[in-house]
Amino acid sequence: MSGLRKVAMVTGAGTGIGKSAALALLEEGYSVVLAGRRVEALEMTVKEAGPFKSQAVVVPTDVSEPASVRSLFAKTKEIFGRLDILFNNAGISGPSVPLEDLTYEQWKSVVDVNLTGTFLCTQEAFKLMKSQIPRGGRIINNGSISAHVPRPNSAPYTATKHAITGLTKATALDGRQYNIACGQIDIGNAETDLTAQMKEGVMQASGIIAVEPTMDVKQVGRAVVYMASLPLEANVQFMTIMATKMPFIGRG
Repeated sequence: MSGLRKVAMVTGAGTGIGKSAALALLEEGYSVVLAGRRVEALEMTVKEAGPFKSQAVVVPTDVSEPASVRSLFAKTKEIFGRLDILFNNAGISGPSVPLEDLTYEQWKSVVDVNLTGTFLCTQEAFKLMKSQIPRGGRIINNGSISAHVPRPNSAPYTATKHAITGLTKATALDGRQYNIACGQIDIGNAETDLTAQMKEGVMQASGIIAVEPTMDVKQVGRAVVYMASLPLEANVQFMTIMATKMPFIGRG
């Protein structure tokens, strides 16, 4: 471990929310392990960190593969000796098609990344956090407002985000004895490449296509830093951060 600097890991750190969180943590003074499938995207995140890039370590990782996840945590332990924060962010949405037209392969690919990948990283984080000195750490899961209400044609994504809520609660309970805290951040309409379509219009529950407001993704990074910064005696169990005017609250 480098001095007294805390160590964070962000999965899916090459783009969008993961990138924003990784940059915010670096700017806050954390050493950050950036994990993701595309090394070029991870290296671009490091480049954007500017004067903080020396605190970053890039580890190409496929969170759906157990061996890849084990290698990620082994390298983290080798370099830093510990892990204080894990942000389980890596995720995919799957195709927006009617439920009855989904293939098994499309369903499974979303479950493998969003749910199984989060579990695999959580499991390895437990092994490291319970054995390090000082013991403990914090796990933050990226849920979604889809953990509360679905969008049309989003069965795999919605199902996995509901499951993440259950995993968050189980992790928080099982982590108590090891001083491991776990919370969840549910995000709505953060402006990233994946939400670019919001400005052109997306399907609503009524079937109409409507433009939806978005918010600066940097606000999500700031929220993750806040959750990470708490002492382990305190925990944000669930946080919802969303574009103020998006059609989430209300009847549609």
